[in-house]
Amino acid sequence: MGGGGQMSAETRQEGGDHYTSMAIQPARYCHQNGIGKLEGDAISYISRWRKKGGLQDLRKAIHTLELLIQYETEAGA
Repeated sequence: MGGGGQMSAETRQEGGDHYTSMAIQPARYCHQNGIGKLEGDAISYISRWRKKGGLQDLRKAIHTLELLIQYETEAGA
């Protein structure tokens, strides 16, 4: 992955292991599927809620989806 004997960005994590312990990290999933920021944030919150933020992460996911709905509604989607 990383050149020069360095650890790849995907194999290290700042502040915990709630992403590095996953089979497919949300960042890779979103990048490879062309998923936008708000959708990606919701995926990340849902993916980590049991290992990191508990119910607060689920509430963050809901809020993020509410923002996406608002913005898409305003844009006439």
